[in-house]
Parts: sequence; structure tokens; C-alpha cells
Amino acid sequence: MSTSPSSSAQEARLAIGKRLREILRESGLTARTVAQAAGWDESKCSRLIHGRTLPSDEDIRAWCRICAAEGEIPDLIAATRDAEGMYVEWRRLQRSGMKRLQQSRVSLYEQTRLFRFYCSQFMPWPLQTPGYMRAVLTAFAEFHDAPRDIDEAVTARTARSRLLYEGDHRFAMVMEESVLHDRIADDDVMAGQLGQLLEGMSLPSVSLGIIPSDARRKLWTMETFSIYDDKRVFVELLSAGVTITQPREIALYTKGFTELAAHAVHGTQARSLITKAIGSLG
Repeated sequence: MSTSPSSSAQEARLAIGKRLREILRESGLTARTVAQAAGWDESKCSRLIHGRTLPSDEDIRAWCRICAAEGEIPDLIAATRDAEGMYVEWRRLQRSGMKRLQQSRVSLYEQTRLFRFYCSQFMPWPLQTPGYMRAVLTAFAEFHDAPRDIDEAVTARTARSRLLYEGDHRFAMVMEESVLHDRIADDDVMAGQLGQLLEGMSLPSVSLGIIPSDARRKLWTMETFSIYDDKRVFVELLSAGVTITQPREIALYTKGFTELAAHAVHGTQARSLITKAIGSLG
């Protein structure tokens, strides 16, 4: 897997810097000339063309105007906004509340036909019960000092689960066995959540695999990630959410998911592990 889940964001920054460099070269101007015309320190040009700083909309307009490349402005602004959204700290995502965070990807979910989830920390969200969601979101909000609109967030998160039953969606889920035993909530909530897994895996749209703790494996336990068709990957880090759109990296995560799924057990064996976890409660 990638050495850094944020590498897509860095690649996007570098690509924007490369395009600015190409525009500069095609114009026949120098970075010093652009800096002087824009009223910038020359070091700013260096930061922009080497991808160390993302240009603002005004920076792009100034650069392209000076280089007589106004036609490049719309594409560069769009690329910059995409890059800004690739690596976003949770505290920034949560400024408008936990409910808004839960609603932020509804359009993506509705458009996705094949969901792939690898879960090393929590149950996959389409199969979470409201009680389990509440426990997870409460702990998350407390840790990140986020707004406490937990009830509204649970309602929004629950609403997304309708995709299990509506439309032409398929869900391939792989979990580490340890997730079954992590006491995120009290025993009653955990029992209900584990029971929900048993019910959910019987749905025709769902494939649920569990990697046993004693499984011999070629691929290690890693951060939770989800794949939406072959268009986007979302990685959950402690500090941030990372969106990956580079085809090469998406292919890498798809390969990783396939190999992790090969370590998992399904059907009767998976049910046995869930039943065992239920039996360990209380």
C-alpha cells in the first residue's frame, strides 16, 4: 500500500505546480518577471511551482493573466479546489456540526454501485445500529472537541443505510475479527450490533468477510478505508479524512482490498465468529 495516505493530495499539489511551470515556460517569462508584475516576493513563485503552496484563485488569475494564458484559469481553479479537499482535518470537517459531516457524501453514496469497505476499527457504517453509531460519534466528538449534535448526526447516518435496500447497490465488507470484540459501547448495544451483522450478511446486496485473529496473512492490518466504484477511496486517519482520486492509488487500494478479502472467512465461518463474540459479552 501507499507509504502515505495523503500522497494523492501531495501529487495534486505537484501537478498544479507543474502546470504553472509549463505556463511560465510557454510564456517565455521568468518567475522573477511574474513576481514583479504581481507584486509578490519571488520566493512565492518558487513555492507555487514546486507544489509547496496551493495557489489561491487570485494567484491563478494573476499568474495566467501575466503569462497570457487566461484560458487555463477555470481548469486550474477547479484542480486547486480538488486538491484542497483531498486531505482535510476532522476539525475542519466538523466545524458545521456532526450532522453535516454525515450528510457530506450522500450524493457520492447514491451514485456508487459497488462499495468496498475494509474495517479495522469500527463496524462498516451501512450495518451499524443507531446505538452503536451514537457510541462511536459521541467518542469521536469528545476526542476531537466537535459539536455535540449527536442525535441529529445519528439520524443522518441511519438514513444512509437505506442504500442497502434501495437501488442497484452492492456492498463488499471485510472486517478484522478484533472489531467484533472492541467494546465501543455497553454490552446491550454491542449485542444488538453483532446481531445486526448476522442479519445484514443475509441480504443479497451484502458480502461480509471477517479476517480471523489467527489467520496467516500476507497483508498487514491497516487504517480503515472504503472504495467507491473505481472512482474514489476514502481513508480514515486519526487526524484527518483523506480522499484519493489518483487512478494509480485507487488501483493499489483495490488490490489491497482483494488481498485482505482473501484472508477473510465468509458464510458459516463468519457467522461462527460473530456468534462467539456475542457469547463473550456479559
